[in-house]
Parts: sequence; C-alpha cells; structure tokens
Amino acid sequence: MSARRALPAAPSRRGWCPGLDRPMPTGDGLLARIHPPLGILSLAQLCAVAEAARLHGNGHVDITARANLQVRGVTEATRGPLAAALTQAGLGDRRHDGGPQRLTLTSPLCGLDPEALIDGLALAARIEALGHSVAPLPAKTLVVVEAGGRCTLPDAEADIHVRAVATGLTEIALATGAAPCPLGVWLEGEVPEVVAALLAAFAMTGARRVRDLSDAERAALPPPSAGEGTLRSRGGRDEVPQEGSDGARSGSALHEGLASSGRRAPLSAGLRPDRPSPTRGPPSPAEGGGKAGVIAVDAPFGRVTADALLRLAAVAEEAGAPDIRLSPSRGVVLAVDPLRAAGALARLAADFITAPDDPRRAVAACPGAPACASGSTPTHADAARLAEAFRPFAARGLTAHVSGCAKGCAEPRRRDLTLVGSGGRYGVVPNGAPGDAPAEWLTIEAALDRVRGAQTANLEDLFRTKP
Repeated sequence: MSARRALPAAPSRRGWCPGLDRPMPTGDGLLARIHPPLGILSLAQLCAVAEAARLHGNGHVDITARANLQVRGVTEATRGPLAAALTQAGLGDRRHDGGPQRLTLTSPLCGLDPEALIDGLALAARIEALGHSVAPLPAKTLVVVEAGGRCTLPDAEADIHVRAVATGLTEIALATGAAPCPLGVWLEGEVPEVVAALLAAFAMTGARRVRDLSDAERAALPPPSAGEGTLRSRGGRDEVPQEGSDGARSGSALHEGLASSGRRAPLSAGLRPDRPSPTRGPPSPAEGGGKAGVIAVDAPFGRVTADALLRLAAVAEEAGAPDIRLSPSRGVVLAVDPLRAAGALARLAADFITAPDDPRRAVAACPGAPACASGSTPTHADAARLAEAFRPFAARGLTAHVSGCAKGCAEPRRRDLTLVGSGGRYGVVPNGAPGDAPAEWLTIEAALDRVRGAQTANLEDLFRTKP
C-alpha cells in the first residue's frame, strides 16, 4: 500500500461545486456546471446546451462522474447570457443557498430495465423534492438510488445509499470510511421521507460528508422506529414482512402492483452495467427482445465538443430516442428503435467511444493543462497515449488514471496505475490514488516506455524507487 502524503494546499482542494449562477474560475476561463434533473435531457435541451457552449463558452463540454455537464471557457461577459439561455431551457440552478443543485444519482437504465425492483426515477424525484428544503446541506451531498436489476451504481461515492433488495423493498445505508453501514429495509413509498429525515439530521452536524462522521455521530442520525415502516433493525436482525401485517405488503402483492403500473419500459438484451470492466464495455446494439434497443457510448475522457452534442441529438432523433440519459461512466445512454440501433452506433463512433475493447475505457483523466489552472501536464493527450500502451493491461481488467494534480478530480480512488502531474512530470503511483506518495517521478515518455516494455501484469514491479 502506498504511503499517504499531505493534501494539496486549501485553495486547490476538491470541493468547489460550480453552477450556472456561480461558475468556477479555471485555466480556460470560467467553468459552469449544468445539473439536468435525474440526469436526463430532452433532445431540445441537449441542443440548447450545445448552442450555449458554442456561443458563450469555448465549445468544449465535460460529462462528469455524477452525470452532469460542464460548459468550459465561459467569460465574465458571457456567464449571464449562458445562465439565462439554459434557465429558459429548463436547466437553470435550483438552489441558491449553497446546497446541492442535484441531490440524487440513478442509473441511466432506470425506467428501461424490466428487472428493476423499484421505480428508481420516481423515488429519486421525490427525494430531490424533499431534499430541496433541507438546509444547510453541503454542496457535495449525494444520495444514490439503485433500483435493482441492471440499475446499479456500485462505485458511486454516496452519502446515503438506497438499494432495492426485493420488489418494492429498499435498504438504506450510510457512508463510512469503508463499506456503507445499513440502517434497515423500508417499503419503497416510505423511503423519501426517511432519507429526508436523515439529510436534515446530517445537515445539523456541520460535517462535509456523511463518511466524515464519527461512529457515534452516525449512530445518532434518526431513522424511523420499527413501528413506522422499518423492516430490519439497525442491528441487522431481519424482520420479514408478512402479508396483512402493519406497514408491509406481501412480495407477491408488491410485484403485482408494480407490474400493473406500467411504469417501466422493456429492456432489450445485451445491456451493460453502468461501470463495466474495460474488457466488457458497452454492448453492441440490443438485438430485439423488447420495444427499445439500448446503446451506451462514452465521451473520451469525459470531453465532447458542442458540435458533437448536436450530432448526438440528430442521431438520437433519427434513431427514435426520446431523450438523452447521462451516465456516470461519462457518457450517454439512448433507448432507440432496435432496427436503427446499429446505424446510430456507427454514426456516433466519430465522437464517442463505442468499441467494448477500446483501452480508453480503462483510463480516467482530468482536463489537465491548459484547461485546468491546477494542472501542469496535458493529461488528455498523455492519457490517450497511455491508453494505447496500456491495452494489454486493460484487456486483463486493469485500470489507470492520469491526473493533472494531487486532487484527483476525475478519479479520487485507487487505480492499478496512477500518474500525478506536477511541474511537467508525473509522480507514478502503482496500485494507489492521486493523493498517495509516488514511487518515482518520470516524464510521460519514460512512463510510456516502462508500460510498453512490460513483460508482467504486476505494475508495482515496473515502477519502484531504485536504490
């Protein structure tokens, strides 16, 4: 395990959450973040973002790991027109108290997967509505809703985890420094109020994230008592609901109720999980088996151009997609006419990653220099070169990260190989995170030579301090 080093100086730490009304200064101007409700945009809204980025920014747009969008290159003169244009499109800031503009994260497959156990979108929308009135809520607060089936987000760093465990039943868990701590299981309809109560209690602690709470502080957060819908105690003792009991419906009754609601559209065969291994990636277009084919593509290192978004909107419309669903893998998901799916995927290949074995899927990268004021290396260009050299490792399921500084904005967690830029060189951290102490410092050329000449999958043997 790599030794931990000191965090960057306070002005450069992660934590700033820009919006449209309060953009963030960075290397290429102001960065304005857009928070589409539930991570879904209409085709008209996508076109509005593209036009706004072209008119009021530098034409570059980021897709973030929380399924939001960022317009880059905004100026003091254009920030007002940008916010006005996107507010008119229904994408304006919703909070002005410093709280989270978007509180929840769901899988882009929610509403498309017939194997889902709950209505993830409806649940998230209700949590958003209740959470809007909770203050002072830290800007980075996140509630992840996993609806079951293929609608999972195993890698999301949430404060509160809501996970379907059976039809109509959800487990609520709190973030810790390790695995989430489960509080119990509730009926689907009770979850928003439970989450709102937890959020209100968390807001009063003054902590930045739930994982920062002590065990005693976390234990003091108030879930409802067993008489108010809890199906399992905080201690973990199962209390299986019986048909006809207070506060619970039988599994079959819940199933019949959800099945008869008609809420979820069919999911075609061949869908991928939200965060696949690099060797799996997005599938080929679904081959029938439902009313819609689903295709998933990723933006190279999360970056697209305004023109690429306009082309995406055109392809989506021609393929019959009703909307654009942003993905935590920094891409998009489209539900299309299965007969048009192959053609749509082929047309998107010029702007997005479509091949399952593309090694860029295995490499995360932040904007770097010159786009980010904290970066000293051209991370996107270097990451593209690393991805090609890393191809044999990616095929084995290994991952890498090229970070412009120790903040690790693109991926704060451990990767099999992390390169951390500083002063034009990279600190090499095998099996570590951007904040870990590097084994050695190399130029990008030297690092690439090591990877290209590798005869082993043990990256720690490639990079280690020489005596």
